[in-house]
Amino acid sequence: MRIGHGYDVHRLVPGRKLILGGVEIPFERGLDGHSDADVLTHALMDALLGAACLGDIGLLFPDNDPQYKGISSLLLLEEVVRRVHAAGFAVGNADITVLCQRPKLRPHIPAMQERLRALLGTETVNVKATTEEGLGFTGSGEGIACHAVCLLEECT
Repeated sequence: MRIGHGYDVHRLVPGRKLILGGVEIPFERGLDGHSDADVLTHALMDALLGAACLGDIGLLFPDNDPQYKGISSLLLLEEVVRRVHAAGFAVGNADITVLCQRPKLRPHIPAMQERLRALLGTETVNVKATTEEGLGFTGSGEGIACHAVCLLEECT
C-alpha cells in the first residue's frame, strides 16, 4: 500500500466560475488558474501521483502549455487515474478537506463525492469542508485551499 498527500491553493477572483470536485458552485467569484482551477481536484491528483511516485500535476500538465488552458480538471484526473492504474495501482480511498470561508459547500459535497467516486473507481471518497474562522487568506475570502490524502493498493 502507498499513501499520498496533495495540497493546492488558488486565489478567488471575479469573472470566473467556481468549480470544486467537478461541480459548479454558484458564487460571485471563481478560482484563478490556467485550467478551471479546481483546487480540490488538483490536490487529489497530486495525492494520487505522489503515492504512485509519478511526479506532480505541474510536471504532467504545465500551466504554460496552451492545451490545458481552461480545461476541466476532471479530464486531467482521468489521465492521472489512467497513469496510476498503468503503474500497477488501484485507488483504495481518498479523503479531502477544503478550506473555504464561503460559500458554504455542504449542499454540494454529495455531488462532488459522486463524481470523484466514479472517476476513481472506488466508493471510499470522502469530501469535507471547513472554514478558518476568519483567519488567513482562506478565512478572509482571498482564496480556497485543499488538502487530500489517498491510499493506493498494489494490483496483483
